[in-house]
Amino acid sequence: MDNLKGKTRVLETIRQGKIGGGESHVLDLVASLDKTAFEPIVLSFTDGPMITALEKLGVPAYVIASEKAFDISVWKKVRKFIEEQRIDIVHVHGTRANTNVLWAARNLGLPVVYTIHGWSFHDGLHPLTRRLRVAAEKFITRKTQVNICVSESNRQTGIKAFNGFSGVVVRNGVNLQKFNPDAAYPDVRGAYGIPADKLLLCYIARMTYQKDPVSMIHAFAAALKSRPELHLLMIGDGELKEAAVQAAKELQVENHVTFDGFRQDVPAVLNAADIYCLPSLWEGFPIGVLEAMAMGKAVIASDVDGTREAVKDGENGLLVPAENSTALAMAIVKLATDGALRQSLQQNAKAAIVEHFNVTGMTEKISAVYRQLCK
Repeated sequence: MDNLKGKTRVLETIRQGKIGGGESHVLDLVASLDKTAFEPIVLSFTDGPMITALEKLGVPAYVIASEKAFDISVWKKVRKFIEEQRIDIVHVHGTRANTNVLWAARNLGLPVVYTIHGWSFHDGLHPLTRRLRVAAEKFITRKTQVNICVSESNRQTGIKAFNGFSGVVVRNGVNLQKFNPDAAYPDVRGAYGIPADKLLLCYIARMTYQKDPVSMIHAFAAALKSRPELHLLMIGDGELKEAAVQAAKELQVENHVTFDGFRQDVPAVLNAADIYCLPSLWEGFPIGVLEAMAMGKAVIASDVDGTREAVKDGENGLLVPAENSTALAMAIVKLATDGALRQSLQQNAKAAIVEHFNVTGMTEKISAVYRQLCK
């Protein structure tokens, strides 16, 4: 405990400074913590927009450069940093951050909270790689004081993967002041030259294997054949971005798709959209989906683990099988055709976030974990 100020100094650590789901979670958490009781400090292992955003919030943010898990070369640097910052509790977000902070925290006798934003082992991995990752997760989850799962599905996956796993569920929440559909936003459509009469689909995600951007293009191309008023806005970067761009060219829909890199003004982008799509192969608990729902958008998402805990098919969004561009295309056409359904999903989505998935409730539960560890 920091005796000078009577506050608990909490180190929030995450693997990178680029803003994705986990990074957005950290930003919202540190912004929402009770600053009379807690003093958050953030450590990232790469620089990026998140660091800039934290500086604007007035939250101390630091970078110790590392691009890999179990990077022994940074462990002593991390230990020295934790000592200098007089940290009371260490909260690690994601596997890589955990593996590069855990030794130092335990060496200093500090309690460690581990938020699992999605397990590092998943379908699609080479069997040997998957076994190694399961072993790593089993090891690090047994060395932490509290494991937080962002969905019940995540918790059950941990229980099935290795004996003795213990975790509590704290689902992600959305900052309703930031993601406010009633606020004023700049004209994103106009900036991209997208006509106002287009029905705009929006995909905002890192363009990686997990987020399946190429299937998004194939589904859009199929839907466009029957609904020519559609336009697709794809925001993000990643190793599959070029493949997505190439797919749009090969399918001759490049004039109906707008690509751009990562943007920090996600609420403004969502405000411009009519339908949000996320064809993920797996999800811990998708913050991007929650943010779109908070902005009152009709959501189409893959029917996978954590996502189905937020999206109820036909009630506040539509769920489709993963890796099925035909089903995704049919869902897009359905929402493009049925305006009444689209409006109903939009209203129910917004209500679900307000009631169940707001950042205030999430932060209160995490704060309770911190307080328990301080006793």
